[in-house]
Formats: sequence, C-alpha cells, structure tokens
Amino acid sequence: MSSDSRAPSVLFDVDGTLVDSNYLHVTAWLRAFDAEGVPVDGWRIHRCIGMDGTTLVRTLSGDAGQDVLDRLKDLHSEFYQETTSLLAPLPGARDLLRWVAGHGLQVVLATSAPEDELATLREILDCEDAISAVTSSEDVDTAKPKPDIVQIALERAGVGAQDAVFLGDAVWDCEAAKRAGVPSIGVQSGGVSPAELREAGATAVFEDPGDLLANVDSTLLGELARRVSDPR
Repeated sequence: MSSDSRAPSVLFDVDGTLVDSNYLHVTAWLRAFDAEGVPVDGWRIHRCIGMDGTTLVRTLSGDAGQDVLDRLKDLHSEFYQETTSLLAPLPGARDLLRWVAGHGLQVVLATSAPEDELATLREILDCEDAISAVTSSEDVDTAKPKPDIVQIALERAGVGAQDAVFLGDAVWDCEAAKRAGVPSIGVQSGGVSPAELREAGATAVFEDPGDLLANVDSTLLGELARRVSDPR
C-alpha cells in the first residue's frame, strides 16, 4: 500500500464501481432466496444491490425469522463464490486507480464487502501498490446507506469530508456519502440510471471508470489533483 497519509482522498466503492460484480450478486441472491422458498423477483434484488447485506435481506424477505436471514446470507456467499471466475475489472478501473495515486491522492477502498469477497476483488483489481487504505464489513454493524463506512474510510485516510470525493455505482453509495458530507461521483456500471444517481447526490455521472478518467480534468477528482499540485 502507498503511504501518502493525509493527502486528499478518493473513496471508491468496489462492487459495480471498479469490478463488474453486481449481476453475479443478483444471481447469487436469487438462488439463495429460491433455496429458502422465499419468492423474490430479480429486478427487486438488483434495486437493493449496494445496500448493506443485512438490510437487503430484511428488505426483501418480509417477516422471515433470524434463522432464515442467516441462511440466506450464507447461501448468497456460497453461490457468489461459485461464480468468481467471471469477475473482471470494469473498463478503466485499474488506470483510474493508478491515475489517482500518481497525482498524489490517496486511494481508499470504502466497501462493506466481507473479507473473503474483498480479498477476491483486490486480487482481480491487481493494484495493491496504489491503495492507501481499505474498509470491509468487519468495520461496521450496518453499512450503506448509513454513512458509517464512509466515515471510517475518512478516518483511515486521516482526512476530513472536505478533502475527499466518493465514487460509487448505487444510490446507496451516493446517499451514504451525502450523509457523511462527502461529495460523490456516480458510474452507471452498476446498472443504475444517471437521473437516480444525481437525485441521490452525485455531482456528475459517467458510464464507467474509463469514461470518468477520460473526462477527469473537469471533475472533482481533477480539482483534488490540482490542489495537490498547487497547494496555494
């Protein structure tokens, strides 16, 4: 990991933002709900992707008991792990991470993914030398849309909200960032419309990390980079 502590930071969601994983999660949840005899439409699952896992299960399973909730989460993890060979970085993800680090900004993976999933995602990204700090599901009891994971990411980076930008693909990302006072940028690679991302708080929306990188000078990331190069 890089060690440029207290430099302005870019907080990255990972699933659906840097790695093309959202629809694998949808399929894994769909199989889990089916295995437990809980009927849920796939599109409803997709609408909840990016939400804290416990919140997602409670939202979609109605009044199911705690034992069912626990089994659903375990089954999702099992079915998702079966498909990880299909994971790939989204277009421009690696280049964007290296651009951020190369311009003196901290790269912070602000995710609530479980440790085992996060290890796989980091292996897929293959950018460990660019990463300054990381969060995971072990850091919070309830993640997005609550702001806790964003606040912990700021603490790990050693910066305030005014020195950070959040990049995410879900309305839950943008809402969590907004609650933490951090401006956000959205990407469509998670399958959410630009209008919804903007309504949730995104200052700008791009197709994927590559599209953002191609236009980075006009974004909040470009502003942060200019602050580092000219601290006056």
